[in-house]
Amino acid sequence: MATISVPLLTFRSPQTNRPFPSFFNLNRPLSTSLSSNGSFNHLTVLNSSTSSNQAITETTTSDYSTINVQNDDALDTTLFVIRAKNRIGLLQIITRVFKVLGLTIQKAIVEFEGEFFVKKFFVSDSNGKKIEKAEHLEKIQTALMEAIDTGGVTPSVAVVSGRGVVVRKAGLKLGERKAKAEKMFGLMDGFLKNDAVSLQKDILDHVEYTVARSRFNFDDFEAYQALAHSVRDRLIERWHDTHQYFKKKDPKRLYFLSLEFLMGRSLTNSVTNLGIQDQYADALSQLGFDYEVLAEQEGDAALGNGGLARLAACQMDSLATLDYPAWGYGLRYQYGLFRQIIVDGFQHEQPDFWLNFGNPWEIERVHVSYPVKFYGTVEEEVLNGKTFRVWIPAESVEAVAYDNPIPGYGTRNAINLRLWAAKPSDQYDMESYTTGDYINAIVNRQKAETISNVLYPDDRSYQGKELRLKQQYFFVSASLQDIIRRFKDLHNNFDEFPEKVALQINDTHPSIAIAEVMRVLVDEEHLDWSKAWGIACKIFSVTIHAVQPEALEKVPIDLLGSVLPRHLEIIYEINYCLMEELKKIFGQDYDKLSRMSIIEEGAVKCIRMANLSLACCHTVNGVSRLHLETLKTRVFKDFYELWPQKFQFKTNGVTQRRWIVVSNPSLCSIISKWLGTEAWIRNVDLIAGLREYAEDPDLHAEWKNMKKVNKMRLAEYIETLTSVKVSLDAMFDVQIKRIHEYKRQLLNILGIIHRYDCIKNMDESDKRRVVPRVCIIGGKAAPGYEVAKKIIKLCHAVADKVNIDPDVGDLLKVVFIPDYNVSVAELVIPGTDLSQHLSTAGHEASGTGCMKFLMNGSLLLATADGSAVEIAEEIGATNMFLFGAKVDEVPALREKGTSLKGSLQFARVVRMVRDGHFGFKDYFKSLCETVEEGKDFYLLGYDFASYLEAQATADRAFVDQEKWTQMSILSTAGSGKFSSDRTIEEYAEQSWGIEPCKCPF
Repeated sequence: MATISVPLLTFRSPQTNRPFPSFFNLNRPLSTSLSSNGSFNHLTVLNSSTSSNQAITETTTSDYSTINVQNDDALDTTLFVIRAKNRIGLLQIITRVFKVLGLTIQKAIVEFEGEFFVKKFFVSDSNGKKIEKAEHLEKIQTALMEAIDTGGVTPSVAVVSGRGVVVRKAGLKLGERKAKAEKMFGLMDGFLKNDAVSLQKDILDHVEYTVARSRFNFDDFEAYQALAHSVRDRLIERWHDTHQYFKKKDPKRLYFLSLEFLMGRSLTNSVTNLGIQDQYADALSQLGFDYEVLAEQEGDAALGNGGLARLAACQMDSLATLDYPAWGYGLRYQYGLFRQIIVDGFQHEQPDFWLNFGNPWEIERVHVSYPVKFYGTVEEEVLNGKTFRVWIPAESVEAVAYDNPIPGYGTRNAINLRLWAAKPSDQYDMESYTTGDYINAIVNRQKAETISNVLYPDDRSYQGKELRLKQQYFFVSASLQDIIRRFKDLHNNFDEFPEKVALQINDTHPSIAIAEVMRVLVDEEHLDWSKAWGIACKIFSVTIHAVQPEALEKVPIDLLGSVLPRHLEIIYEINYCLMEELKKIFGQDYDKLSRMSIIEEGAVKCIRMANLSLACCHTVNGVSRLHLETLKTRVFKDFYELWPQKFQFKTNGVTQRRWIVVSNPSLCSIISKWLGTEAWIRNVDLIAGLREYAEDPDLHAEWKNMKKVNKMRLAEYIETLTSVKVSLDAMFDVQIKRIHEYKRQLLNILGIIHRYDCIKNMDESDKRRVVPRVCIIGGKAAPGYEVAKKIIKLCHAVADKVNIDPDVGDLLKVVFIPDYNVSVAELVIPGTDLSQHLSTAGHEASGTGCMKFLMNGSLLLATADGSAVEIAEEIGATNMFLFGAKVDEVPALREKGTSLKGSLQFARVVRMVRDGHFGFKDYFKSLCETVEEGKDFYLLGYDFASYLEAQATADRAFVDQEKWTQMSILSTAGSGKFSSDRTIEEYAEQSWGIEPCKCPF
């Protein structure tokens, strides 16, 4: 008798070559007894827990086939032993029977006896337990008998597959039902194919049936919609399989709570991570379409404001790629961050109607909705002799889920980003309709939907603050209901909650989640306070992105008490316990107690959301080493002295898949060629291998050609957008980020004015030695931020004068790129020679923008702030251009006030603006006053001379193109540390306590 015993056996459908989701560990032999003539007499299972005389239920089929069932107490699964005549495909049919009955094969052993085989299957139900009920065992045996006899699947039960539920039609005869079930299973059990013909058919099917256009007449946008839906189909396959696998394995899961996710475009990123971009490009080409053109049809999902939101998007990509069991939760804003329109150099804001043409990447889950309550009163209720506080809300809205699959690269895993949209509660609608108040019903609907309408409502008014608080609680409440529901599906004891759930608060916006968890555990689950608080302290961790204490979020107590009365009570109770604990440690040090209190006394009494987070979270994360020092020594000094073990830092990172593979395919090809592998896309540490070739002339030639092609694309974009024609031989000098005084775009513009003034005063021989520059600035100013808006106008005023000056020509061009977003960054960053990061030292927490430029081989001109300090350590300070005051110098410089003098060059360029050299003299007067002596809070005047010297050093380096190229290569080679993959691995190990859970192919 031949025995098969292998570590892993994967069964594949002969029609589709798709692996069945059953995993067999064939490592235990099966012993059979044969009669003298070789016929089958009986079957006995021999192992340590089975004696030879134990009874085994036996069912006989034709051709001397037998099915035996054993439910020995020593086994934690049910044992099925099948003997049947061997034929092609029968093994797959039997495993398919177990699958469609919702059973899981935990282990299997296969042996062959000539034309017969003996198979031993250890099987559990959907909950991982043995099958106990006799009627269930009988159904399974019947199904197996029919399958062995006919090769079909029993029609006596509903057939459930990984692709849905096959419902039996009434009136079919037995054979017809079996044939239909088998046919349906065959149709639904295969993965979608990725060859050109299959892709073309899928795209054309979506053109006709999803987009509802004739497949013989559709334009680029309709082709994009069909293409996107065909890609989404493939994402959903992986997405379903991943979450079924997570449910089966039940690992500890991370839930990432963030009010912002700046995802950008999804098509190219998804196709890249699926590994089928070339196939799609080929398929579309044969249909007469250009993949790149169709990709440009997609709009940005601008559900975030800046670095924090883009960081969240990068982290979702890394969580999926590294196979971590994770969910993201946020808000599905009806309108994203505003569209920036420039009229005569002035910024104007328009709504971003990003959903006007639908969003093919999301799946609306109308059946996944939760009520979210507001306002009302709190009353007492007695239950089992105990008194409980009960919230009686006065308003309710429904949170409806929209799921966005996030694929990993080089893995089958695809995780979920679930965004919530606000809809009116049916209860309140029905009340209005019942009373005939149709208008009120409409008003209620509009009022409810307002909650998820706008990203960053203007919170300068009470109504704006109220809407912001309602947004925060709305998404937190819905997310926690979803998380707890998922936990309860598999567990009934909240003692296990910290072992299965990790909650990450992305900045302090979702901090109300702490009070909500306490409310649910105490008020709804009736846990005692100390136990509930112990659970909360084990599940929460927070990342703080703020640098200045005044940037930390505060909520007026009156507002919180009105909108969330029960949560205010809970926060008061948390604060009381905190203060009692602190009094035991610090005694009567009321100044320290006041600073550490969650409640801030003052003209407007407020809740300090950051202090609430610090009181509860087991880990408080900074986003760079320098940022952590700021948190420890300045922002949260008292808390650090009390709980130093809580404070950690994980330097932010960005995903190389979006910022090299997708945005810079030419660079991606060069890296893969010279490293001899594409493994760096998943293991970015390998990119350091480029250092070995940093002086290789062949690599230099390829590198310079890559940069020229990217600059050409950017130059064409600039000319199309602004009508400014730029020279490809010029240094492309870029600063793109949110417009803010601390980011010092004004320093950049004043430096441009100085360069312009110098060129104007040069003779022709000196001009020939000038390094030509194209100075590119992009970014949005918050609608109410007047200083930032004036900086944008000054940039345009300078550009209007410089770009048409014949004395300057191509030596200097100034370009402002409007409506800066992720897609614009994907075009600008690869074409950049020099990237500027000018924040006043101590004001930038991390600065992920410099990491994107670093990966793309741009040289950095930066202050020693945020992650720039760590970048200098990785690539060497000689390979970047550092300038300006250091973090520890800034406070002393500010104390000097009016005695702190700027350079003469600085005074001259400011005077040029003040005197109206660029027009708008009165308009720019207040802007000039922000940097004059005694008012120059961000130290532009002090840093100006150092800034000009760094610019001169960059000019000298650019003249030596071989040196510049070598520095560029070393920048890319040193970028590995700044991948979000590394960031996520550190979070997983040090904060969340989660492990990879890789869905098998």
